[in-house]
Amino acid sequence: MKYRVPVVITSLRPPAEVVAAVHGYGGIVLHDVINVRHAEKAAEQGVDGIIAVCAGAGGHAGVLSPFALVKEIREIFAGTIVLAGAMSTGADVLAARALGADLAYLGTRFIATVEANASAAYKQMLVDSRGEDIVYTSLFSGIAGNYLRMSVVNAGLDPDQLAEAAKTKMNFGAGGFAEAKTWKDIWGAGQSVSGIHEIETVAALVGRMVREYAGALARIG
Repeated sequence: MKYRVPVVITSLRPPAEVVAAVHGYGGIVLHDVINVRHAEKAAEQGVDGIIAVCAGAGGHAGVLSPFALVKEIREIFAGTIVLAGAMSTGADVLAARALGADLAYLGTRFIATVEANASAAYKQMLVDSRGEDIVYTSLFSGIAGNYLRMSVVNAGLDPDQLAEAAKTKMNFGAGGFAEAKTWKDIWGAGQSVSGIHEIETVAALVGRMVREYAGALARIG
């Protein structure tokens, strides 16, 4: 509120208080959801947009296909829909719009850029990983999310034998429910690593995505 942030993203809890505060100075609120029940609650509380965090999204994510979730949200919400999950190219952005989303939300792809405030090892692991190298687990915070397999291995854990953490006891501290530090040692990422082959500047990445979008649009007429 002090800095009148124009766009605020909320997650994991009903956003009514934030919506009231942000709307008070003319800002807008987008809310993360992983299912239509969460979308219905967010819509009732007056959010301006809903982010459909679908299967393959980095960090805390859902398991629904965007083909299912975007359709269900549009049936109950007339506002802005943002699609998140496994996108890395301009063609992916066009596909998101074709599905019915107004905007596409890319996170993991921009970690592997020169300007991103992430370690060199993190960025290189994104380049070296593929879609099957993403591990979906609730161990680290109590909420299921996607993480880089090799970062789990490097922390001394078996990514195929991770215990589940109770959702009723969510822990978003640095350590979560494991000794390894979430975000510091255990790195979040989405299945969009399948499209990350180099570390480049944001300008180069965006320029290429614009060309990919135009190319994809031309191919489908």
